[in-house]
Amino acid sequence: MFERLKEDIAVVFEQDPAATSTLEVVLTYSGLHAIWNHRIAHALYKKNRFFLARVVSQISRFFTGVEIHPGAVIGRRLFIDHGMGIVIGQTCEIGDDCTLYQGVTLGGTGKEKGKRHPTLGNNVLVATGAKIIGSITVGDNSKIGAGSVVLKDVPMNSTAVGIPGIVVIQDGKKVKRNLDHQDLPNPVGDRCKKMELRIEELNEDIQKLSRDLKKERNL
Repeated sequence: MFERLKEDIAVVFEQDPAATSTLEVVLTYSGLHAIWNHRIAHALYKKNRFFLARVVSQISRFFTGVEIHPGAVIGRRLFIDHGMGIVIGQTCEIGDDCTLYQGVTLGGTGKEKGKRHPTLGNNVLVATGAKIIGSITVGDNSKIGAGSVVLKDVPMNSTAVGIPGIVVIQDGKKVKRNLDHQDLPNPVGDRCKKMELRIEELNEDIQKLSRDLKKERNL
């Protein structure tokens, strides 16, 4: 157990140049506290002490701003930087030597049962605000760009960015895509167009009702 604790602290010094002392890391790093609390919650969860496990995870969430379901399986040397707003779902699996920044969500797509949350391989980095949704896999040594929304599997040794997330680098080489800037996915614009069409349909309905009312009054 003490070896694992030392390992966790050592990772902080490797990843964060702002860390100045062991005492500072142990007392003030909320991401580290979240991981330690999760180990307690996960141990209770595996013994079917589901209520106690949730109590521990909720207390941890209150103090750290990191929400990790007790059922999530987390490997060694996970580094959570800043931490606030991170959500890790029940059936998530996270490999060794991964890094998560603030605002990351490893979530499910709905209320389906079974495996419904992501699996991260070893040495995966998920940047600020990224969302990885559903029972998908992010391969070893891959990176997810800040603010990305990943809905499909990401191969090993890849970098995925954008909404929805697409692989732009794989095995150190840029991935060629037959897309110009104007052809890139624009979910916000598509949604706005649908709303505009719906507004036009409603205006036509209102005008039709108005004409029908005028006809009735004239009769």
